[in-house]
Amino acid sequence: MGTTESSRAGDGRSAAGRAAPPSGLLDLLSVAAVVLNSQGQVVFWSPKAEELFGWTAAEALGQYAAPLTVHEEHQDEVIKLFAEVLESGADWAGAFPIRHKDGSTRLVEFRNMRLLDDLGEAYALGLAADQAAVERVERDAALAMRLVSQSPVGLAILDPDLRYLAVNPALERITGQSAAERLGRSVGEILTFLDTDPEARLRRVLETGESVVDRDIICRPPNDPDHEHAWSVSYYRLEDSGGRVLGLAYSVIDVTERHRAAAEAAQARQRLALIATASGCVGTTLDVETTACELADVVVPVLADVACVDVLDSALDGRTAPNEGPAVFRALAVSAAHPAEAVRAADLPGGLAPYDSDHLITRCVRTREPVLVPHTTRRDLERIALHGEAASRLAEAGVHSYLAVPLMARGEVLGALDLKRTHNRTPFDDDDAVLASELAARAAVSIDNARGYQAQRRAALTLQRSLLPDPPSRLPGLEVACRYQPAGAASEIGGDWYDAIPLQGDKTALVVGDVMGSGIKAAATMGQLRSAARAFAELDLAPAEALRHLDHLTEGAEQAITTCIYCVYDPHQGECEICLAGHLPPALMRLGHAAQLLDPPTGTPLGVGGVPFEATTVAFRPGDMLALYTDGLVETRSEPIDARLNTLLDALTATRGHDLEDTCDRVLDLLRSPGGEDDVALLIARALP
Repeated sequence: MGTTESSRAGDGRSAAGRAAPPSGLLDLLSVAAVVLNSQGQVVFWSPKAEELFGWTAAEALGQYAAPLTVHEEHQDEVIKLFAEVLESGADWAGAFPIRHKDGSTRLVEFRNMRLLDDLGEAYALGLAADQAAVERVERDAALAMRLVSQSPVGLAILDPDLRYLAVNPALERITGQSAAERLGRSVGEILTFLDTDPEARLRRVLETGESVVDRDIICRPPNDPDHEHAWSVSYYRLEDSGGRVLGLAYSVIDVTERHRAAAEAAQARQRLALIATASGCVGTTLDVETTACELADVVVPVLADVACVDVLDSALDGRTAPNEGPAVFRALAVSAAHPAEAVRAADLPGGLAPYDSDHLITRCVRTREPVLVPHTTRRDLERIALHGEAASRLAEAGVHSYLAVPLMARGEVLGALDLKRTHNRTPFDDDDAVLASELAARAAVSIDNARGYQAQRRAALTLQRSLLPDPPSRLPGLEVACRYQPAGAASEIGGDWYDAIPLQGDKTALVVGDVMGSGIKAAATMGQLRSAARAFAELDLAPAEALRHLDHLTEGAEQAITTCIYCVYDPHQGECEICLAGHLPPALMRLGHAAQLLDPPTGTPLGVGGVPFEATTVAFRPGDMLALYTDGLVETRSEPIDARLNTLLDALTATRGHDLEDTCDRVLDLLRSPGGEDDVALLIARALP
């Protein structure tokens, strides 16, 4: 049969004095019983015999069996067989054609044997069944046995107590447990390697009769405990034709390959999704630290439980890293899926950490190749962490797998992406190294761009600050405070400037300008315009004339479109002459009054050419205050400029009587958001007695 069965001897089911439920097999065969006396007369005729032969008991009892049930040509043979059974006592079995009451011939399977009563009288017992029914049952049984023994599907049959009665060879191969290990034992004793308790589910199927079909189970079977296997299992209750519960059967199909293929496909989709996500969210700014944080965040927790981005300090400074000795890294970002000791073991962002040549991260940047440690040991952790205490923290956090890939851009190694797994129990593999290298390469280009941009930005900022003047310590009848704030780290330096220039006759020229554009060119243009403005001021030119000369100087020059406000204050006249070149209007706060915007002619920006400038003269007496500023102070993407200008006026009004330095700081604190996108130049002047 190909299965192994247990008779379960001694289990008490068929003990004397205890009736067992009937089997449905005899009902399926419809076995008839007939008893003949020694003369061949019918003395017993069962109801099933009525169905098989067609004669009722009343018609058959007392009749000679041969002429009643056999065609004439077979009667001599039947009588001979009958005599042999009675005389020798030997049983006879076989198929014989019988005559049905309706005259038809049917082939019947017989089992004949001699019976003796207490007086020694001999009788013949015949058990008969329609041969077609017998053949059908035999065929079904043979087919079932062949299917069970050769099926690639694992099969098991359990009794109502969920003890194994039979298993087929396929189940032995799938689970690695032999039939001898299972037979007579309960499922709870055998299926201990499953994460869930199967006994409760099987019991429910046994009680309700509701089958469970194609339930997926992930497990590590006894024959391969180091790898996960996937099974599709189904549970069925077994009943006979009368509905009596015989037990339960379950089937197991090994779908590990399909499961692994699906897992690999899902992993591939996940990797593609991760690359797509990284393309959209890594390198969104030209800031090295922000880009490093974006890279660390995007790989956690999909690729690693802990991610660190460490950049060579020499790369940040534009120096060439030595090929020998320790490598000095600056930690830029740390990201973790779970708070753990592994985070405490990482280098603090912003700090410097020298790693010896035997450390894995040093090897990564020196060889420019990924360093993969699928299963870390204590020695590996000591070569991952900066010192022994950090290695102990990594061990406590459960770091079991490690991967470091270099950050490479334009042929230069910038640093390394350092990955660790703690909660994710799958070790890093070569596919993870390829994915991490791809992400690191994309981020490295952004980091390199940010590094170059920041270098240019630092140069522009240095130039810008060097070109801005310190306000004169003393100006006749005037107190001045100035501020310059560069754009945020994510934006380039612009060409904003301020100036306060002493003139003849105790006059003072106040200038604020904004060169359109950004970077070193804008800063250099600003320096040229500031120098020219000072030169024209020394000639004691009126504001409109000075702006006309500046406009002519910049006309047609590259990146020279500039807005400017030029004022000349005369303390003896108590007035200020103001001229605009496409610039925002100044704010004036008279003594005892709220601040208000002046409304002089706007004019056109410098560099447009051919448009005359028009000046306006306003009274400016002791105690009055004038604020000049660039658009970076009041222009934002989120608020209307009118609202921002009103905020400026409110801020100036609220600081009436304050020190001018404090006024500048308060105005900037209120209107200037951290990381603003544009430069700001602010000059506030107060007339003195």
